[in-house]
Amino acid sequence: QVQLVESGGGLVQHGGPLRLSCVASGRTSRTYAMAWFPQAPGKEREFVSAIGRDYSTSYVDAVKGRFTISRDYVENTAYLQMNSLKPEDTAVYYCNAAQEIEEVTTMRSLIGNWGQGTQVTVSS
Repeated sequence: QVQLVESGGGLVQHGGPLRLSCVASGRTSRTYAMAWFPQAPGKEREFVSAIGRDYSTSYVDAVKGRFTISRDYVENTAYLQMNSLKPEDTAVYYCNAAQEIEEVTTMRSLIGNWGQGTQVTVSS
């Protein structure tokens, strides 16, 4: 299992930026893909962006051009740079991992322990 700690959330105005971090431990990060999953109030946790072991990336249409996912193998950290934030981006953001990017984008065979998440609130 991989332990995950998210940080970087906060309150931001409509159109502003935030950068989230997800620090992983317990297993070398070179063996898995990582992804971000926001959960808005009253809604299911859902996939929004992923990065593979080879730095390949995947995004849902709603965030393409606004969010950028990256990773640092030295720091065992995945990042989510969020620009042009909208009120509908408001959610608790969680990260998780799976061996393959195809798995993590569909929340299959996840290998991470869900952390506390980090709250992102976008004011209108």
